[in-house]
Amino acid sequence: MPAPFTVGVIANPASGRDIRRLTSYASVFPTSEKANMVVRLLAGLGALGVDRVLTLRDRTGVAALLLRALDTHAAVGAQQRWPVVDFIDLPITDSVADTHAGVAAMLRAGVELIAVLGGDGTHRAVAAHCGRVPLLTLSTGTNNAFPDLREATVAGLAGALATSGAVPAEVAFTRNKRLVVRCVAGPNRGRSEIALVDVCVSRQRFVGARAISEPSDIETLFLTFASPDGIGLSSIGGAWAPVERTAAHGLHLRFARHGESGVPLVAPIAPGRVERVLMRTCERFEVGGWMPLETERGTLAFDGEREIELERGDQYEISLDWDGPLTVDVERTLRYSASRQLVREVANGVAQHT
Repeated sequence: MPAPFTVGVIANPASGRDIRRLTSYASVFPTSEKANMVVRLLAGLGALGVDRVLTLRDRTGVAALLLRALDTHAAVGAQQRWPVVDFIDLPITDSVADTHAGVAAMLRAGVELIAVLGGDGTHRAVAAHCGRVPLLTLSTGTNNAFPDLREATVAGLAGALATSGAVPAEVAFTRNKRLVVRCVAGPNRGRSEIALVDVCVSRQRFVGARAISEPSDIETLFLTFASPDGIGLSSIGGAWAPVERTAAHGLHLRFARHGESGVPLVAPIAPGRVERVLMRTCERFEVGGWMPLETERGTLAFDGEREIELERGDQYEISLDWDGPLTVDVERTLRYSASRQLVREVANGVAQHT
């Protein structure tokens, strides 16, 4: 039986409920379904030997519903093995600071994997602080590019196999690219941010509701990957020059303003919204080195959300590297497991020691 190990779970209570539910037809992801996803994740993790899960409290009801499910599971004496669930005692701010603090606490507790339930922004927040700890990605909604949209039970099985070492690390985990933006001069000198999918120079001058909702707002776009079957800003690159996550480069696209000429592209920039944009140029964006962001006004958006309002004198530059998070490749892990019947073997070992 594998040695005992602990998994962290970050379930963003605010994901699936932002302004994009008004500006597009993105699905609303209810609190009850997030709690149900965590329960299904526990079933997959526990079946293959995960002993303990650390997670966070919240004020929206995810933790309360999870506690109710845990009480019911204990009361009925269910045969399925679930991990012990402990809630980290941290102040609740209802902001991204909760995610940052939660990840830091999980690292101090020695978790060997962090399962993330949320959108691109949630995964970006976790990736910025998780260090060498791998992530198990789960999308809560239909408008995300980075996390996997899959059944949480299955993801839990793969996460347990990967973390326990039953499946070799070189099979179970994938290293991801990331974009890094830093300010080298001006009022915000020293500030830096990362993105897992896209960095957009937006013509909108203010952060506002954050989401990039109008194609005319897009000045420049940098992408780590671009899937032709993706959604969001990265789908624009996927409509012209698809780039795999494993490719040794990204994309750099520039877009025309009103009245300028360009190559018309049609892409699903949000659920239910297929829009036309005019592209001026599209180039490979190579790993390594730094490129100046040639803009004096507007905002910078990271993974679809405006974060930085450009101030006079600010000079930003951008780079692409391979220092993004390790993530569990669920399909590859379970395919390897099936060829060797590891799920059966590990589950039998867990049952004998329960």
